[in-house]
Amino acid sequence: MRFAERMSRLGTETAFEVLVRARNLEAQGREIIHLEIGEPDFQTPRNVIEAAQEALDKGWTHYGPPQGYLDLREVIAAHVAESRGIAVRPEQVVVVPGGKPIMFFAMLALLDPGDEVIYPNPGFPIYESMIRFLGAVPQPLRLSEERGFALDLNGLADLLNERTRLVILNSPQNPTGGVLPQDDLAEIARLCARRDLLVLSDEIYSRIIYEGRHRSIASFPGMPEKTIILDGFSKTYAMTGWRLGYGVMPTELAKAVERLQVNATSCTASFTQRAGLAALTGPQDPVCCMVEEFRKRRDLMVAGLNQIPGFRCTLPGGAFYAFPNITGTGRSSRELAELLLESAGVACLSGTAFGQFGEGYLRFSYANSEENIRKALERIDSAVRETAGCRP
Repeated sequence: MRFAERMSRLGTETAFEVLVRARNLEAQGREIIHLEIGEPDFQTPRNVIEAAQEALDKGWTHYGPPQGYLDLREVIAAHVAESRGIAVRPEQVVVVPGGKPIMFFAMLALLDPGDEVIYPNPGFPIYESMIRFLGAVPQPLRLSEERGFALDLNGLADLLNERTRLVILNSPQNPTGGVLPQDDLAEIARLCARRDLLVLSDEIYSRIIYEGRHRSIASFPGMPEKTIILDGFSKTYAMTGWRLGYGVMPTELAKAVERLQVNATSCTASFTQRAGLAALTGPQDPVCCMVEEFRKRRDLMVAGLNQIPGFRCTLPGGAFYAFPNITGTGRSSRELAELLLESAGVACLSGTAFGQFGEGYLRFSYANSEENIRKALERIDSAVRETAGCRP
């Protein structure tokens, strides 16, 4: 079969590939500890489930408006306005099945072949995948371990030019857990506000932050009209399988994204939107409890990793990922990730799954129980100590 040339430029998300391999090993009788998948291991809050069940009983099983139901968009607009300190109107909100459609639809609407997109590296792999798929030019911006995986601001200034159409930010960040400092955001806003470009701010982990409050690039002068905020329900409310996300953007772009939604998916499932409404308007205690549990797991995971020969790990400020530097083991990222899966029964991701600058790192998701994290740390430590080439 002959495929279109653009399919050769389409990447993938390695987490799902590793998950399949780990499940295959489990089917063979192996015990695998899953630290590869970026998914909260908590149950969706009960009030959200009940809202969906009630919606199904009441017939919310038909097509809805492509942009999303107005009452949900009103609540999202109010939530984003309050949490980001900006004015937001419902017509700026588009509700989509998951967060990725906002990435894809926004890029489809904005990018022509040859346009340049600056994006964090290591970073979520779908950024680069979509950029290449559309024939645009990816411009990776290296994240600095020494600065808590913040962006290289000098590097950003050097990459910006008249061909730059989009800058992608992600804070808190996948895979590093890094959070952009407010001073950095102010400088990024200063660099971008005077240029003919937009910023796609992936804020899907905005509620999973361990110190202070989330700050969006959209809150800085000149940036509300230049920012696309990507957020959703998957991480905050443990609703990954519900496929419910949203974007907040300039109204003109929202109309274009709505048209792409019509062509791609028609609309987002009606009953899941009722669940989303319940999530935002209901008790937030489950979110707070989940974040506190993640904080405990983070501290356990990072302390344990820093005891393993050849590892060093900074303390992530948000999300639920640890991203240790493993260059001291003498092994490549991919080699060590393979060893841990096959020999130690610990599924994790090579840093190279997140781009060229991920070499020398592994990503561990601590969205798992403390018991399993302790067990995984013991297995990792044993595997590293038993293999040759490890430097103290």
